[in-house]
Amino acid sequence: MREVLSETLHWWKEGRPVALATVVGTWKSSPRQPGASMLLGGDGAVVGSVSGGCVEGAVYELAQQVVADGVPVLQRYGVSDDDAFAVGLTCGGILDVFVEKLDPQTFPELGEVAEAIATGRPVAVATTTVHPDPARVGQRRVLFTDGADGQRASGTLGSVRADAAVTDDARGLLAAGRNGTLRYGADGERLGDGMEVFVASYAPPARMLVFGAIDFAAAAARMGHFLGYHVTVCDARAVFATPKRFPAADEVVVAWPHQYLLAERDAGRLDERTVLCVLTHDAKFDVPLLELALGDDGWDARPAYVGAMGSRRTHDDRESQLRERGMTDAQLARLYSPIGLDLGARTPEETAVSIAAEIIAGRWGGGGKRLTELEGSIHHTG
Repeated sequence: MREVLSETLHWWKEGRPVALATVVGTWKSSPRQPGASMLLGGDGAVVGSVSGGCVEGAVYELAQQVVADGVPVLQRYGVSDDDAFAVGLTCGGILDVFVEKLDPQTFPELGEVAEAIATGRPVAVATTTVHPDPARVGQRRVLFTDGADGQRASGTLGSVRADAAVTDDARGLLAAGRNGTLRYGADGERLGDGMEVFVASYAPPARMLVFGAIDFAAAAARMGHFLGYHVTVCDARAVFATPKRFPAADEVVVAWPHQYLLAERDAGRLDERTVLCVLTHDAKFDVPLLELALGDDGWDARPAYVGAMGSRRTHDDRESQLRERGMTDAQLARLYSPIGLDLGARTPEETAVSIAAEIIAGRWGGGGKRLTELEGSIHHTG
């Protein structure tokens, strides 16, 4: 819903009902991931996408029906590759799309959800998509990260037992910043089936920390912003680390890199989605920073990616210094150096694409090879 939130909120404030279509399950070469949304607005206009254009026409017709009768629908799209054109899902994948009517009566918490997302407070929306009792399909429970104990919930899924089970499990997904479908018995029994609940987690954007206020860092910041990261550029040299030089960065920090990383880690502002791009290729900055980033002590949520720029010689010298400081083979194996995939990149912008490609490949399990050389699904599940 994040991608269509502003339009959804506009119609919600107007009191005009809309239909929200959300991808809640995918298989094979499905074009969008769970959580992707399409909105049928109060004026009949469509915003967003659930399939990159493959089945939007069919979803649009279903959304009109849902607005008219108010009955939520879970619809599966997709067939085999041989006859994918028959239903419009040309990639041959399979996706489940849940279409529901939204207005102030059906989703009274939407304003609070939008405010939480806008201010960076994690929030999760759990919606029943499958249940033996049709009246319970579409029921919703919203989990906020505020209140007296830092947690608050609103709405019900139809029973105290279901609310308790989903609240516990959905908070786990929210902590990891993941969407997912939870399955239970009809009354929320953990060892049952019949009830499915889709949890949309709205955690703050993942962070990209770029160390080194150089031209390559400016390009990396632009690429990180494009990919949806909250980008921080950090350098100890105030004359270079200025917002004017890095307009794409969300923040520019003047500090010694290892000291800044330590402070952010100890403050709990980093998680397992965080990526670090070390671009200074200057040992006095890089070595203490990498020793901290790759070490085993003090990390509750280790960064997903630690990459360091430099030539082969720079890499060897840097690794030797890290070994002298006691770093093990297992710790050094966490380092992507020299940073990036082999794209033949030369310019800062091309290098930024190379770094981004390596981050994406690491996240989803890609091998970095040309797709034309491979067989099977082009999508990885991570």
